[in-house]
Amino acid sequence: MTGQQVRLTAEQVLALAPDDASRKAGGKLGGEGSWSQTGGSASGAVWGLCRGSGSTPYRTVVDLTGPAYKCSCPSRKFPCKHALGLLLLRAGPGVGDPVAAPEWAGEWLAGRTARAERRTDGPVDAEAARKRAERRAGRVGAGVAELERRLADVLGEGLAGQERTGYAGWEETAARMVDAQAPGLASRVRELGAIPGCGAGWPARMLEEFALLHLLDRAWLGVSGLPEPLAATVRSRVGLPQPAEGEAVGDHWLVLAQYDSVSADGRLTTRRTWLWGLGSGRPALVLDFGPPGRPPELALPVGLALEAEVRFRPGSAGLRGDLGDRTVTAAAPGVPAGVSTGEALEAYGAALREDPWLESWPVVLGPVIPIPGEAGDGTWQIADVEGTSALPVNLAPGRSRSGLWQLAALSGGGPVTVFGECGHRGFTPLTAWDPHTEEPVALG
Repeated sequence: MTGQQVRLTAEQVLALAPDDASRKAGGKLGGEGSWSQTGGSASGAVWGLCRGSGSTPYRTVVDLTGPAYKCSCPSRKFPCKHALGLLLLRAGPGVGDPVAAPEWAGEWLAGRTARAERRTDGPVDAEAARKRAERRAGRVGAGVAELERRLADVLGEGLAGQERTGYAGWEETAARMVDAQAPGLASRVRELGAIPGCGAGWPARMLEEFALLHLLDRAWLGVSGLPEPLAATVRSRVGLPQPAEGEAVGDHWLVLAQYDSVSADGRLTTRRTWLWGLGSGRPALVLDFGPPGRPPELALPVGLALEAEVRFRPGSAGLRGDLGDRTVTAAAPGVPAGVSTGEALEAYGAALREDPWLESWPVVLGPVIPIPGEAGDGTWQIADVEGTSALPVNLAPGRSRSGLWQLAALSGGGPVTVFGECGHRGFTPLTAWDPHTEEPVALG
């Protein structure tokens, strides 16, 4: 089944919008009156000319196998309102049978194909790669030794002084880890500066992070003697690039959740997309990145089903994968099967044996009941319907509490199925299924 044969619904298209303003503006461009010379291909591309305020219409093309977007408008949003309007037009009867692409659209689509082929067919100089890896390992080792000295100095002086020293000292240490080509260590170090301001109990949390950093440092220094799966995890956590050379799993993948987070320095936006293999029963985490002012390109609405191959990267408890060529298929019917809160904790514990630095594990809980915190206590819980076990709710940084009230409204005090991330700080709900319509709802 091709991307041309299965269309995104209007709701799925609007879910791709980067913000409310784009959603509203795109909705106004979803009618045929704004468009001319529209068409689509059998491979899932669609294009058209959109009338704007000037004399020259905007050229808009979308490749749904990405999805990826190209528009001649000056907007820096992805997708822009014209791409959203074109997809809304395609969701209805506005784009007919497959036709040949015009030159301006064909050139862009051909360029995407050529770039994909170069990424897979480029020559590899094994000897040069080995020497580069050795030089980088030496730099990382020097950075690890410096970090160990820094942690020891802080512990020797006592943690109480961290409230006065502030963020600058850790930012300087993080910069040294960047110089050592260990961006994973730099990211973890940079987060230490914010811990003294996180409220009561911060010394215990800082000690936890110190212990995890020390464990990672020692693991790196002895990485050559570790079993390969654990060694791959250590290299990944330190920040060395891991090639997508692991197991390739072809399946129908259900999009369970997608959300963005911004690095502490504001320089990088990370988009996390959670997939679930309907045949394999395997979760997959696909990461995409965007520089300041430009969101990541990969945008997949919750509830979409894709026929694709995911190639998993070594390490990271087998979660991280790269999404290959894909085709939109019909949405998966019904609600996925859920597990109890106890089973969710067991799954997270098992994953920790493979990756001790794993923050959380993806799980579908159900049937469960959300329990709002009492007045003056902001702690929510997700409880099994029997009432014998519950998980505290942990809101991800930057996420509002409105998603919790969405969840409570869907539940209405009754059982509901929820997807989220289960970790040592609790459960972060990301998507819930309406118990009446069985439609997935992304929790904002």
